Amino acid sequence: MHVVRLVTGNIEENCYLIWQNHSLLIIDPGADAMAIWQKIEQIGVTPIAILLTHTHYDHIGAVDDLRDKYQIPVYVNPLEIDWLQHPTFNLSDRFPKEKQVVIRPAEYKLELREYTLGDISFKVVPTPGHSIGSVSFIFNDFVVSGDALFKGSIGRPDLYTGDLTQLLDSIKSQLFILPEQFDVYPGHGQTTTIGYEKTTNPFFD
Repeated sequence: MHVVRLVTGNIEENCYLIWQNHSLLIIDPGADAMAIWQKIEQIGVTPIAILLTHTHYDHIGAVDDLRDKYQIPVYVNPLEIDWLQHPTFNLSDRFPKEKQVVIRPAEYKLELREYTLGDISFKVVPTPGHSIGSVSFIFNDFVVSGDALFKGSIGRPDLYTGDLTQLLDSIKSQLFILPEQFDVYPGHGQTTTIGYEKTTNPFFD
């Protein structure tokens, strides 16, 4: 399985392209739809779906452009499905320099279970605390953690529906149980591993 990280938007959100054989998933296309499209064309594998770890504006800004380009569905946690249409909930109205983000409704509500889409299998697990509907996607030997777990840090718990205790519990119960060699692909910043964060992350002394 192949993974490419694309840094998008003013606050450098990570969009991931994950592909295997003839199937490609787009995770959290936050902005810069053209750059994402150009990379997909370079890879040469047609996308089959867009997955969202959560619906803050910096993770969803390019959703509609890519959905229309490839005629593919969007999957999102039902706890945040309405946030796509509401700049107050997706936080885009809090930042005057950013365009308010309004995305069309998602086609599918993510369930907390294992999925196989095309040639790719993964598991959806709940990792709330940064936002109430945050999820992480677990693949064979890596996890896409959204804004739950970062290299040397964690997501902000002080935003709408955020909760620090819940976030720490989510990471410990859903992510730190994974093998230590698992790569962690976060919503911002560099890739890390489960083992590195368990031993060095200052939020888990």
